[in-house]
Amino acid sequence: MSIELNAIAKPKRDVWVAIKNGILGRCPKCGKGHLFQGYLKVQDSCANCGEDLYHHRADDAPPYITMAIVGHIIVGIMLHLEMNYEIDPLIHLYWSLPTALFSALLLLRPVKGMVIGLQWAKYMAGFNPNFSKNTDF
Repeated sequence: MSIELNAIAKPKRDVWVAIKNGILGRCPKCGKGHLFQGYLKVQDSCANCGEDLYHHRADDAPPYITMAIVGHIIVGIMLHLEMNYEIDPLIHLYWSLPTALFSALLLLRPVKGMVIGLQWAKYMAGFNPNFSKNTDF
């Protein structure tokens, strides 16, 4: 059982620029190429700078973050309305479901871009040159 790690010097990457580029749907490295090729499908590599993007591991983080944001906003509004006005429960249903659905759909892509930008800037998972799937532990 041996562990062989080759230390590769990693240049410091600006986290906030990478996150901003991800939110805007651009390559976290150059900020010019497109990050997505569909609604949530990530490009295999940047057409502008050639940075490999296929090995990102956003997985379940974007939906959880999106649900937390949308849930807090919707529940906050519902509580405010319920405490200050007498509103029929069906009114809550009519506005909260569509608002939650469209808000989640609008936020999901920028949040996924943000997670990918953060992963790229912090050398997480596949963006780490020291990471090897064949490491024998």
